Amino acid sequence: MKALRYYAPEDVRLEEIPEPECGPEEIKLRVRNCSTCGTDVKIFYNGHQNLTPPRTIGHEIAGEIVEVGSSVQELYGMDWQIGDRAQVIAAVPCGECHECRKGWMAVCQNQTSVGYQYDGGFAEYMIVPSQVLRVGGLNRIPDNVGYDEASAAEPFACAINAQELLGIEEGDTVVVFGAGPIGCMHIRIARGVHRCGPVYLVDVNAERLKLSANAVQPDEVIDATEVDVVKRVMELTGGRGADVVITATAANITQEQAIAMAARNGRISFFGGLPKTNPTITCNSNVVHYRQLHIHGANGSAPKHNKRALEYISTGQVPVKDLITHHISLENVLDAFSIVKNGEAIKVTVEP
Repeated sequence: MKALRYYAPEDVRLEEIPEPECGPEEIKLRVRNCSTCGTDVKIFYNGHQNLTPPRTIGHEIAGEIVEVGSSVQELYGMDWQIGDRAQVIAAVPCGECHECRKGWMAVCQNQTSVGYQYDGGFAEYMIVPSQVLRVGGLNRIPDNVGYDEASAAEPFACAINAQELLGIEEGDTVVVFGAGPIGCMHIRIARGVHRCGPVYLVDVNAERLKLSANAVQPDEVIDATEVDVVKRVMELTGGRGADVVITATAANITQEQAIAMAARNGRISFFGGLPKTNPTITCNSNVVHYRQLHIHGANGSAPKHNKRALEYISTGQVPVKDLITHHISLENVLDAFSIVKNGEAIKVTVEP
């Protein structure tokens, strides 16, 4: 079968490898869609400390079951059948550590990941490992949800996790930094699930702003290269500031601006991680103190968030179909990386 294998930074090869064999505690999936994200691009150029080459990468996966291990039903109580449609979690909690026992599976200290420690979805077939099945990480795709939409459930789940922590209330003013696919999903969730008020979308890429704004229709688009973002948000909110600010981008300045523009009792999500070579910001602690700000990190998702993402897509509360702007064959998978890197799409999905 064909698979995209990572060997080293910028040494990523589409090659023929043997079809994987399904063990008794595993499930074999025919991959129908594996979508791409900025993390895939980072892996392509920089690798990752948890990724041991050679490795099939890709972690936003939906497919069709073609084989069920003989012990799956007995061990996990799962009635999976050949032909069932399924979505796979990416971040795999251990289910046993202190954090997992507390229900904080998104921050499991022993977390492993599909496409890192286990072969991922840029391939014709993949194995869903026992570690995923043990924590309920394989989810049935609702009948009215396409494979491409289901593959978007994984990043969607990460946004759900972040917004759970923020406690967005009806009518809240929301600012989202980052006009990529995750920024668009944040806007859709804030509106469709939490019934927020005005939403302002901020980015430095005018073309990406235009593309995303056409899809999610923010109340105002703010080009950070053209205006003082904090000043503009203050103008739009009558000097009060934003109730919720989400930094869905890896730029230090956006986190500093988020603190500066937050309203009293404002909630901030540092959703995008910063470069490891420059991970610090300047924080006016008195602003945090006197405005009683709540600053949250947000790291990945738990299995329950993936299930909720599929439910929101199925009910139409949070549509994602129109955010998938590019469908690419596995033969042309390397094109997906350049499209994502250049910001030429909202969401790119690969179809083996």
